[in-house]
Amino acid sequence: MTVNAIASNAGRIQSAIQRAAARTGIDFDYLLGQAKVESGLNATASAATSSARGLYQFVEQSWLSVMKQHGGEYGLGWAADAISRNASGRMTVSDSATKQAILALRNNPEIASAMAAEHASDNKDALESATGRQATGTDLYMAHFLGLGGARRFLANMQSNPGTSAAGLFPAAARANRGVFYNSDGSARSLSDVYQRFAAKLGDGAGNAGNTGNSLPAVQFAAQALDMDGATVVTGANQSATDALSWASAALGARGGQAQAASLLRPTPDTARLAYMMLARMGG
Repeated sequence: MTVNAIASNAGRIQSAIQRAAARTGIDFDYLLGQAKVESGLNATASAATSSARGLYQFVEQSWLSVMKQHGGEYGLGWAADAISRNASGRMTVSDSATKQAILALRNNPEIASAMAAEHASDNKDALESATGRQATGTDLYMAHFLGLGGARRFLANMQSNPGTSAAGLFPAAARANRGVFYNSDGSARSLSDVYQRFAAKLGDGAGNAGNTGNSLPAVQFAAQALDMDGATVVTGANQSATDALSWASAALGARGGQAQAASLLRPTPDTARLAYMMLARMGG
C-alpha cells in the first residue's frame, strides 16, 4: 500500500470515529484512544487469544449484543432481527452464514466505530448509576475490556482496596491478557496499576467520557484533509491535492503523531495549503 493510500485509509477511519462521537456524545479522544489501544487503528485486526476482531476488537458475544440493541438504528435491522438470546443468556444466530456476515461487520470501520460509541454510551450510563460519579474514559475502557459487570466489580474493588491483585479477581482475563495483568518479571499488577496503565495508553481519552464541546480537534481537521484524495485543487504555488495529502500524512504519522497534529493550528505555509484545500472542497 502506498503512503497516500495509507494516509487516506487512516483519514477515513478517524472520520468514521468522529461521526460516531458526534452522534452519540461520546468523546472523540476516548474513541480514538480506544481504537489505538485495541488495534493500532487497524480495521481488520484479529486477536490470537480470543474471538476479538476489528478496529475495536469486539469479541463475538459483545458484538452480537450491541448489534442486537443498536443495529436497527444504523440500517442493519436484518442483523439485529437475526440475533436472539437463548435460555442461558448467550446471543445466538440460527443461520451460520448470517452469523458470519454479522461478525464480519466488525471489520467495517464505520459500523465498528458506531457500535463502539453506542456500547460506550450504554456503559457510561450504567457505570455512572453504579458509581455515583461521572464516568471517565478509563472507566469506559474497563467496561469494554471486562464487560459491564466486570468493570463494576473492578471499580468497586479498586475504590476500597486499590492494591488488590487484578489477576486474582479476574483470572480468566489474566490468562488471555497476561501482559495487562503481570509485570515483565512475572509479578502481578494491582487493580490500580492496571487502571493507570490503561489511562496512560488512552492519553487524552482517559478523562471525561462525554463530548467536551470544544472546537474541531486538530486530529479531526487533519482527518478531513486526509479524506480528500479525490480533490483536484491546485494552489497558487502549484501544490496539488496529492502534495497536501502527503504533507498531512507526514505531519500526523511519520513526524510524530499528536505532537505534530498541534502544529496544524499554527499559521505556517503548510497549514495554509491544507486550509485552502478544505475551503475549496466546501465551496469557499
